Amino acid sequence: MDLRYPIGKFKYEGEPTTEVLDKWIIEIEELPLQLTEAVEGLRDEHLDTAYRSEGWTIRQVVHHIADSHLNSYSRFKLALTENNPTIKLYEEGKWAELPDSKLPIDISLKLIEALHSRWVCLLRSMKSDDLGKTFQHPESGVGKLGINIGIYAWHGRHHVAHITSTRDRLDW
Repeated sequence: MDLRYPIGKFKYEGEPTTEVLDKWIIEIEELPLQLTEAVEGLRDEHLDTAYRSEGWTIRQVVHHIADSHLNSYSRFKLALTENNPTIKLYEEGKWAELPDSKLPIDISLKLIEALHSRWVCLLRSMKSDDLGKTFQHPESGVGKLGINIGIYAWHGRHHVAHITSTRDRLDW
């Protein structure tokens, strides 16, 4: 198994159908519970273990999900209210080194739960025209909201798999 991509990389398979979009939104909705279950019973020594050599610790992964999904939620709101706004990048690796990434994970678990409640409400309110709205990513170009739903459904599953595969591998 590739420790960096335990579920593989996100695959774009053309314009998502209504069924695919619904599945992705459900995955985003279910992430807070899946993440909470993935870290249940882990002690500090586990949380401060990297999921792979030169990778983040489990603690950093949890805090990263909060950081990343907050940024994505903001990007969705910008794209829904502005015409192809240019989004701000952030240095996720540097964010993972800031002091708040060493806090107890319960703080980010609560943040992710609240954020995903709002995000899912927003996603379910989107009309078909909204799915085609875009933002300008300074490095990768135009980002379409419909596809970004899938990217972030994958992103959550990807990081939960970092945690669960580490638990399995290290027999926690």
